[in-house]
Amino acid sequence: MSVASRQAHWDHIYGTKDEVALSWFQENLAIPIEWIMQERPNFDAAIIDVGGGTSRLVDSLLNRGFQHLSVLDISVEALGKSKVRLGAQAVLVEWICTDVTTWIPSSQYWLWHDRAVFHFLTEAQDRDAYISALRRAILPGGRIMIASFSLDGPEKCSNLPVCRYSHESLTQELGVGFE
Repeated sequence: MSVASRQAHWDHIYGTKDEVALSWFQENLAIPIEWIMQERPNFDAAIIDVGGGTSRLVDSLLNRGFQHLSVLDISVEALGKSKVRLGAQAVLVEWICTDVTTWIPSSQYWLWHDRAVFHFLTEAQDRDAYISALRRAILPGGRIMIASFSLDGPEKCSNLPVCRYSHESLTQELGVGFE
């Protein structure tokens, strides 16, 4: 799927559906917040939510006092909804509207969080481009949280095919240097 097709697909989804009607919507992100906090980050640690769309993760992190937050998403519609939801707090976040497979990071991050993108990259060259961006963006000793569909999970999401992973196969896909 081309970048333009991906962008059109996600702009259509976020432009025509209420976020609470989306199957992946979560009001409370207690589990990823718990995992992040277990790592004992500094509140000035740079964190990026890749495929953040309308996720509430950025809200939770802002409310906990994190100061260097970025949200990357391909959909201008999704990011627009998040900015409206956050109101005045939206200026505290760096909003990056691009496809991660074409993105060249200008910053490095302590945490790369993705619960919405990697599993949609069904072409090897897209996964390679994602991993290249990840390698450029993550600080040495940084943390990576990538969620994907399990091996027995659905084969499609939002009418798109997905790749499914075990812990081991995801680690292998990411390659050398990641645990």
